[in-house]
Amino acid sequence: MEQQHIGAPKLMEFPHLSDPHRALMVDLVTRMETHLSAQLLPSAVPPDVQYYQNETGASQGTLHIRSGLPSSLVDSYLASWLHLELPNGGTINTSTLQGYLRPSTDAPHFQFELVQCNPTFFIFFLDIIPRKDLVLHPDYLETFYEDTNLEEIRLKLDKLPETQPYFSSSLYFRVVVSPTGIVVGIEGEAERMVEIIRDHVAPASKEVLEMWLEKCACAVREVSEDERGELRTRDLLIKTEAIEMDLSSGMPRQFGQEVADRVLSVIRKAFNS
Repeated sequence: MEQQHIGAPKLMEFPHLSDPHRALMVDLVTRMETHLSAQLLPSAVPPDVQYYQNETGASQGTLHIRSGLPSSLVDSYLASWLHLELPNGGTINTSTLQGYLRPSTDAPHFQFELVQCNPTFFIFFLDIIPRKDLVLHPDYLETFYEDTNLEEIRLKLDKLPETQPYFSSSLYFRVVVSPTGIVVGIEGEAERMVEIIRDHVAPASKEVLEMWLEKCACAVREVSEDERGELRTRDLLIKTEAIEMDLSSGMPRQFGQEVADRVLSVIRKAFNS
């Protein structure tokens, strides 16, 4: 896919990733921008949060957030990468893409995260996050999870000998994930990991994102005022928990309190607007 000008040059570098991993991230962000750009406001992320680093420059991060126009079904989308230097000399590289919708629709949110813990082990999370109780709303389950090919995509990855289920220590996280969500650890030789990202992770990610863009982000659904209030509460809880679980504890240790406060305040403002 042809890369368009994103307005976040540091983000689009993805400098610490393998070639297939970098190509995947550029493709996903470009797809998001191309499909949704007319529905989005320009990014309001300040330059010192678009790219930041710790005192030594060893750990680095980027952040790109665009909020939706008042008339849009899209609340916001977030793209980022983190390169963390560990005390033992290792590194962790995390690339993230999230799409959130407004309470004017009850369609699922989009979540992608690929964490390179080392050259031979990755954690992969790909899902469209349900915003209604699937037991109480079987029609919702059917529309977004049974009538799509999400389960087929999950099973293809599950059949790879290098993949195994990954169980987050957060029970809250496990409750939020959909029945077709992909949450796996992938372990193998470094060259094989590159192949898996290129031949399996990338096609699955692109397919799920395209499905979300077409079936969720742009599809008008009838939502009552009472339902909108419930969705607003649920969405805020999910966003808040994501910040607290993923960033609030670890970021000050990696980047210092000043940088962490600066980055987290931008994310919280975007998520609470």
